[in-house]
Amino acid sequence: MENKPKTSPKDFFLHLLAIIALYFSAGSFVTLIFQYINVIFPDILVSGAYYLRSAYSAIRWAIASLIVVFPTYVLTSWFLEKNYQKTPEKRNLKIRRWLVYFTIFAAAVIIIGDFVALIYNFLGGELTIRFALKALTIFFTAGVIFGYYFYDIYKHKTE
Repeated sequence: MENKPKTSPKDFFLHLLAIIALYFSAGSFVTLIFQYINVIFPDILVSGAYYLRSAYSAIRWAIASLIVVFPTYVLTSWFLEKNYQKTPEKRNLKIRRWLVYFTIFAAAVIIIGDFVALIYNFLGGELTIRFALKALTIFFTAGVIFGYYFYDIYKHKTE
């Protein structure tokens, strides 16, 4: 019987921190791009000083979040990867597998929902540049996350 490593509190919280930082970073990135789209292509029904103040406030918040949270994700992921190189069997910890597969699942659902919304709006004749750019932003963000973790699983299954 092979000796499976047990999940320590350190492993649990590092993996949880990494995945929460990833989700928060992705949300901040999407918010940042959405707000830039709102500023460049303003909604003519809602435009005005309050509209721009709100957009600029959201941009500041998204940038501040990315400055703090994305490096947290990168450093935590780097630390975990370093740990996997020392102890490769830790890559198969249940907490990691659950979080990675959940992330792939969530990204796939978001991509599918994005395509449904895109087609729905297109069929309704309401496809605007604002909507198309926002849909592309969601697709890009979820696609990168999906691709990265899917590749990571594939890469380490063949080793």
